Amino acid sequence: MNDLVKKAEKFQKEIIRIRREIHENPELSYKEEKTSSLVIETLRSLGVEVQTNVGLPTAVVGRLKGKGKGSTVALRADMDALPVKEETDLPFKSKVDGVMHACGHDTHVSMLLGAAMILSEEEFPGEVRLLFQPAEEDGGKGGAKPMIEAGAMKGVDYVFGIHISSSYPSGVFATRKGAFMAVPDSFTIRVHGRGGHGSAPHETVDPIHTSVQIANALYSVNRLVNPTKPFVLSITNIHSGTTDNVIPDEAFMQGTIRSLDEDVRTRALQYVKDVVSSTCSVYGAECEVKFMEDPYPITFNDPDVTEEVMNTLREISTVVETNPILGAEDFSRYLQVAPGTFFFLGTRNEKKGCVYPNHSSQFCVDEDVLKLGAAAYASLALKFTKEERKKVNDQGKR
Repeated sequence: MNDLVKKAEKFQKEIIRIRREIHENPELSYKEEKTSSLVIETLRSLGVEVQTNVGLPTAVVGRLKGKGKGSTVALRADMDALPVKEETDLPFKSKVDGVMHACGHDTHVSMLLGAAMILSEEEFPGEVRLLFQPAEEDGGKGGAKPMIEAGAMKGVDYVFGIHISSSYPSGVFATRKGAFMAVPDSFTIRVHGRGGHGSAPHETVDPIHTSVQIANALYSVNRLVNPTKPFVLSITNIHSGTTDNVIPDEAFMQGTIRSLDEDVRTRALQYVKDVVSSTCSVYGAECEVKFMEDPYPITFNDPDVTEEVMNTLREISTVVETNPILGAEDFSRYLQVAPGTFFFLGTRNEKKGCVYPNHSSQFCVDEDVLKLGAAAYASLALKFTKEERKKVNDQGKR
């Protein structure tokens, strides 16, 4: 067994206790007061330097200063829960109606605090910076950007993040080099028509009919996209009308585009604009298209760093190089500041009933993996504080 896993086992009961306390008291994005207080209390008990209100009121940054010159390594854990009613029978299930840690952020916090416990007893050069981030589930701005703007990543040479996932067997680490997770380009479309009686559609400009034509045309975007490049466009809701005999004045649509390639993304966004414009023109409607401003960028794992990360994680458990994922993560913003790696830690365990996907009301975690996550965080910190960050040229190549 890896030495750091052995050290993590020493703290396992406390790591699990912290995880369960957070799980029982889940908090939505920007409201992580109890979680933040627990993090601060735990870090200070370990003698870790603590900064609070880092870009957001509940954001916390811990600093572990090593001896001698070395690199600065940032480790991130997100803290927020989801607006999901928990449907498990766990003895520590959520006490907050309609709010649940259905994505495992409670485990991220506990694993990073476990890493702090390990690192507080280790010697290393440089600095380890612990980023406890609010609002990853916000889906819009996210918590990473305000933390970066407040200086949380100043002077950081490498950055790493772990996410629990039910897609992989318990204890398996999964990641890949290069583009790993997608840009989430959300869009809204408003179709302004002219309502009237349902028996006389020829006297109206029917926004529902126009919306249907737009939806059908948008789903043909795959004919313009290289099939070897991961991409998806989904329309997720259409709203219009109030009763059976009235053609309404307006219709409203929302959807998302997920892509891992900037050329594909640019072409798809333009296609949406063109389809809406041309379709509305044909049917005499007026239309508006809006895209989310500043969406999370592509989560891009530095290939050289990720190779080293995978080798390091193999000393702890099994590592697989997985396919790209069209989900999105605001960890991507940290990777725009410093090279690093985002990776998953599997928690699927059929014997324990941990088979439900992340975001499910029945999501559960095999707590035996928490020591592996804590050891992984600590291992990467110890390794990369000793690494000298390689300079990049104007083209971003090493």
